Amino acid sequence: MTGYIVRRLLQAIPVLLGTTFLIYFMVFAMPGDPIVALFGDKTPPPQVIEALREKYHLDQPFIVQYFLFLGGIFRGDFGTSFSGEPVSEILVRTFPVTLQLAVIAVFFEMVFGIAVGLISGLRKGGIFDASALVVSLILISLPIFVIAFVCQWLFGIQLQWFRATVGAGAPIQDLILPAIVLATISFAQIVRLTRASVIDTDGQDFVRTAASKGLSRGRIVPVHILRNSLIPVVTYLAVDFGVLMVGATVTEGIFNVPGVGNTLYQAIIRGEGPTVVSFVTVMVLIYLVVNLLVDLLYAVLDPRIRYAK
Repeated sequence: MTGYIVRRLLQAIPVLLGTTFLIYFMVFAMPGDPIVALFGDKTPPPQVIEALREKYHLDQPFIVQYFLFLGGIFRGDFGTSFSGEPVSEILVRTFPVTLQLAVIAVFFEMVFGIAVGLISGLRKGGIFDASALVVSLILISLPIFVIAFVCQWLFGIQLQWFRATVGAGAPIQDLILPAIVLATISFAQIVRLTRASVIDTDGQDFVRTAASKGLSRGRIVPVHILRNSLIPVVTYLAVDFGVLMVGATVTEGIFNVPGVGNTLYQAIIRGEGPTVVSFVTVMVLIYLVVNLLVDLLYAVLDPRIRYAK
């Protein structure tokens, strides 16, 4: 197990370097001058432009800028945004919001998606199964911004069950509605994935053997069917959590959530290379850690999986 973890951590190094290099290159290659764009319609003096270029190392070649950025990362310095605020402070302010949003969304997906998928798979061909398939297909077909606007108008404005917008400093309960919106499409995918996995597992020999030994259905379903059906579901949840942590730009924009998505989008528009790459670096690290934890969880769900070699 220890050797497996060490190998995975070593594999993460080229992934991290390659990702940051590509992102930095794409930001560097964007058209326009980010320093001039800071002043909008005004034309700053050439001396001011040159001073800002030198401050943010924009007067250096691309590869020099990249290595300066890497050196700062290893020292724990994520750079400074064009507004003068340290990127580390922006990360501290925005990531907890997106983390809360992602955790709530994944909770809804996991609890309700697995429950509906399990019942649907055990009652294959019934009314509940047919209804679950139809609803999941509708949710998958709808664009996320349509679901967001409908939920905002219905539950936020008409029924007033939730606040229509979140804003800075909002309590965690205000994130429930945007989290539900984020969870809708993944909920539909998890329902279908769980249903298919449960149907397949229910037909396996070890399930029939457990039944022939006299085990009750209440024992067989959670221990033998559900547990062995969760590996593809857990994999999907891990990937989805990583995607949510990257920042749900559309949903955060509609509900005015001051999270990673909004901040990253604004940084891309302004061409702030250090801010964009710093955010992506943290996201990649989170994504790699989550996937490592999920791989280790496989051994808990399925005892046949071992990482000794």
